[in-house]
Amino acid sequence: MIIHMNHCFVMRHIHFAFVFVAFPCILLTTCQNQDRDLYKDPGAPVDLRVQSLLLQMTLEEKIAQMTQDVPENTRLGIPLMQHGECLHGIVINGATMYPQAIALGSTWDPDLIREIATSIAVEARQAGVSHCYSPVLDIIRDPRYGRVEECYGEDPYHASRMGVAFIRGLQGTGNERFDQNHILATAKHYAGYSEPRRGLNGACVDISRRTLYEIFLPPYEKAVKEARVGCVMPGHHEMFGVPCHMNEWLLIGLLRNEWGFDGFVVSDNNDLLRIHTMHHVAANKVEAAILGLRAGVDMDLVLSGDTTYRTYYKPLIMKAMEKDPGVKEYVDRSVARILEAKFRLGLFEDPVEQKDTVISSKESQQLALEAARKSAILLKNDNGLLPLDRNEIRSIAVIGPNAHAETGEEARALLGGYSSDPARFISLYDGIRAKAGQEIQVRYAEGCHVMDPDLSNIEQAVKAAIKSDVVVMALGGSRWTCGEGMDRDNLRLTGRQQELLERVAAAGKPVILVLINGRALAVSWAAENIPAILEAWYPGMMGGIAMADILFGDYNPGGKLTTSFPRSAGQIPVTYLEKPDFIGMGKGQYIQGTDKSPLFPFGYGLIYTTFSYGELVLEKNEITRDETTSVKVTVTNTGNMAGDEVVQLYVGDNYASAGRYIKKLKGFERIHLKPGESGEVIFDIGFEELKLLDRDLNQVVEPGDFTLYVGSSSRTQDLQSIKLTVLSQ
Repeated sequence: MIIHMNHCFVMRHIHFAFVFVAFPCILLTTCQNQDRDLYKDPGAPVDLRVQSLLLQMTLEEKIAQMTQDVPENTRLGIPLMQHGECLHGIVINGATMYPQAIALGSTWDPDLIREIATSIAVEARQAGVSHCYSPVLDIIRDPRYGRVEECYGEDPYHASRMGVAFIRGLQGTGNERFDQNHILATAKHYAGYSEPRRGLNGACVDISRRTLYEIFLPPYEKAVKEARVGCVMPGHHEMFGVPCHMNEWLLIGLLRNEWGFDGFVVSDNNDLLRIHTMHHVAANKVEAAILGLRAGVDMDLVLSGDTTYRTYYKPLIMKAMEKDPGVKEYVDRSVARILEAKFRLGLFEDPVEQKDTVISSKESQQLALEAARKSAILLKNDNGLLPLDRNEIRSIAVIGPNAHAETGEEARALLGGYSSDPARFISLYDGIRAKAGQEIQVRYAEGCHVMDPDLSNIEQAVKAAIKSDVVVMALGGSRWTCGEGMDRDNLRLTGRQQELLERVAAAGKPVILVLINGRALAVSWAAENIPAILEAWYPGMMGGIAMADILFGDYNPGGKLTTSFPRSAGQIPVTYLEKPDFIGMGKGQYIQGTDKSPLFPFGYGLIYTTFSYGELVLEKNEITRDETTSVKVTVTNTGNMAGDEVVQLYVGDNYASAGRYIKKLKGFERIHLKPGESGEVIFDIGFEELKLLDRDLNQVVEPGDFTLYVGSSSRTQDLQSIKLTVLSQ
């Protein structure tokens, strides 16, 4: 099977090269006498339409297609392919702003993610946008890095499932793929981008090839092979000494030849130019253009539109052709890929009409509310403080810089990066006030700003706490402390938030901490001293309603962490993806008195009810390397409230020929159970679940014993296990 697949990829590559390397000879002899308007025929095959149009284009017109904001070509009727951002909602005023990507990952619900992306695509089309630079398939490795909020989590399997769902939602599948209600997705930032030196955006990535293959490549491979993503964007960085935007192995050898990618590659902003200005590999812009084209970067993204930053620009391409005659072939190749995307999107038949605003429907807003509820994670709940009992409280103090915001810049700051002015915005204070009604008095005090060192308003917050029965504090981060270009050297609460938290807690009233933020924070003091902690991430435009529903028990939180919380920045990197070390031998439990385990681990999250797990049952305890089996578990809601449980499967290879992780996530399912109700969860076990990379980085299943772990989080105490044996024959 592997040989057959590689043969197909090679033949496809040979066919592609044959068409475009011998481009003039073939097309002029086969198409010269064809109808010059063939490209206008929607019933004609797309490849023939592309060839027909290419024959009629001037070099200048071809080069123009290779920039992201080229206007409509009125001479030939080549339409605009309007680009946009849609990480968690199309960035157009009036759109539906869903929870940030890191929150969407915390739902552990691919079906919901696909539904959200489908809704985003509809709004994008309303605005005339047909190509979006989303999703981000990077893996969280360093929470100091500001763009972790754009990622789904720290695990490649989990990110793959979320990414495939999001792409399928944006692009559609089957007969709906790229129709009038779907758009072109872009998988970014390919690859390894999210582990930069010192957590600094765009810095050099210094990882091994094994780490690249095991951690960073799987989401992109699944995006290509399963979701058939139409566009890929390389990262700003260099890896193995080669900038991604000129890496022929990465963009041609792996992406196209091995995986079979058939879309186009768009640069990240100004990154073709940076081959010259930042990486200093190319001596000038002309050389940068040659290197980018040769590596298969088809489109030059320059968001400013300033030609100073363009590399695919007629004067430069002309000079590039003088230096390297092969550039003409590369131009034809890239333009063909871009035109094919425009044909498949139906833009020639239905040109875009750009709009400055869109209309957020009631259905999409309800979807945003569901996502905000499902993404929230209950991290701590001592003595059952939550949910709040209406019969026992008469007043609530809502305190903190993230507790309330009106519309505009302050609201956008609490939505996370790549946000616009949404159709509406419900803050935590708004949600609690609406939920409390007339029976419960709600006081509000900001206390401090997330960045401002001013202490003058803390006393007012303390007074509000003293007068109230319970305190809800909204702390964390905002667009001013996290996001693209907002890298940090520590993970503590910014500004005076820690002082505010300690002063309010000292007032002696029960405190519930709601974290509204985009990265894992080192909140060890809060974990030790605050009785209830709810991680909301950036919960989107309906977040205030969702948080109030959870606080008052109208919704049972079921989200789980997809990134581990460190105890301090000095603990980085912290992840459940650990390899054997002294810890497993009973040594090195502490580093100078600090617990090495995460403050809150991957897959963790509390619930208002309780679930019990039955014994694990294997369909077959022994299989050969070519066979499959399954593991089954029965989960029962043993509490008094309906709720969701995320059942997680981890697999460990007990003894292997190469170093490997102690366990890796290989399956999950979010189930809803009523009190007393049981549900059966079955995970298939085969090559994908048991494979590892051998010493030569080949995917293999080795004979021997494996341990299958099933439970509610990655923690040992939350898992039960069973042994599976793989026979050599």
